[in-house]
Amino acid sequence: MATVLEDPTLERHFKGHRDTVTSVDFNPNMKQLASGSMDSCLMVWNFKPQMRAYRFVGHKDAILDVCFSPSGHLVASASRDKTVRLWIPSVKGESTVFKAHTATVRSVDFSSDGQLICTASDDKTVKVWTTHRQKFQFSLNQHMNWVRCARFSPDGRLIVSGSDDKTVKLWDRQSKECVHTFFEHGGFVNHVAFHPSGTCIAAAGTDSTVKVWDIRMNKLLQHYTAHTAPVNSLSFHSSGNYLITASDDSTLKVLDLLEGRLFYTLHGHQGPATSVSFSRSGEYFASGGSDEQVLVWKTNFDQIDYNEVLQSHRRKSYVDPPPHIHDIPPRSPHRSPARATSGKLNARSELRNMSDITPGVTDVGPALFSHPQHPGQFNTSGGLRDLELTSGDQAMRDRLQPSTQPLEQKTIPTELGNTLEHIVGQLDIITQTVSILEQRLTMTENKLRECLDNQQKITLQIRPTD
Repeated sequence: MATVLEDPTLERHFKGHRDTVTSVDFNPNMKQLASGSMDSCLMVWNFKPQMRAYRFVGHKDAILDVCFSPSGHLVASASRDKTVRLWIPSVKGESTVFKAHTATVRSVDFSSDGQLICTASDDKTVKVWTTHRQKFQFSLNQHMNWVRCARFSPDGRLIVSGSDDKTVKLWDRQSKECVHTFFEHGGFVNHVAFHPSGTCIAAAGTDSTVKVWDIRMNKLLQHYTAHTAPVNSLSFHSSGNYLITASDDSTLKVLDLLEGRLFYTLHGHQGPATSVSFSRSGEYFASGGSDEQVLVWKTNFDQIDYNEVLQSHRRKSYVDPPPHIHDIPPRSPHRSPARATSGKLNARSELRNMSDITPGVTDVGPALFSHPQHPGQFNTSGGLRDLELTSGDQAMRDRLQPSTQPLEQKTIPTELGNTLEHIVGQLDIITQTVSILEQRLTMTENKLRECLDNQQKITLQIRPTD
């Protein structure tokens, strides 16, 4: 039983992005880490020593969110180019793409069974799709501004969304209704997440706060003001005892939810920390920032046995129940002898077990700053782009020369999609034309009425002279 807490340690750092890292997520098999960036590239980093990283190119604008499927066989990316791509995270880089929204797609998430995908967009909607064939299911439309983030509950029955309208909404997936709206945020809501138990949600906002609600009572449980700048991202530990946040103040904060207090402050990024995520087991967490780096940390502090802490609270009082995330904190000081106050670590000066070797990068798809070797091989039939390996490794290129195949055929062929778009455009023109004709008819009627009135006046003026 571990009773003395160890500090988190920085294990790896990955360099390869050419702009701000916007999102990070671990493969459930713990062999890979995916990251998205403003440079429009998806990077998949392999933890196995000496194994090259993969750079996937396909999006035409910044990638704002990435997410592995529960099986780890797919990774989804949401982009400013209004599309979502599903990739197989291997050197071949097979992918399928679908236009998810009419504006920037800011968020993508898989349901716990991997059967559904939810997306959030600047078009003010949250949409749900099937993973297989990417078939549209329904849209959630009550937000009044950009929707920054949307996440499934652990059981898949609920969806939580956060928006620039300063609200957090909870939706029932079956009825497609908004079951509650939380208005407590004083700024835009950048990120939302479900507690592993499914009974609580957390939200991070531009007002520098982090809030935790109990969704059974729709009650604000905890309100943290640990950061001094907008909070961009957050992630629950699998135990449900910790919440980690990333902020423009360049720090990561670990919050102890049982005690309701700041636990650690981590300094690792030079500039805003834009994303953070625990691994599925909670043993590691990763962070990304505007410094274009991806950092991987070992948690360590999660080794404490909380049964011992709960027992100590029981010994103190026989009336109050043991502290839980559903309590308004704090009620007593932390029992750990190792830390009297929240820890502050500077990863840049306290590196341990750090691998400074930057892994090689294999470009999958046309490299951003070079022309593809064989442009003629690229086509966009069926909404899919055949991908070509552009690594400098000639042997690997020879081995992988055949172009990749689509994961799934699109439900609607491109020609039919184009025809439907054309029809919609023509209907818009017809609607505008009818509106103009109605206006002209109204003007004609008014003129005719005016002429009749004038004629009547002239007639009345002529009759007396007769």
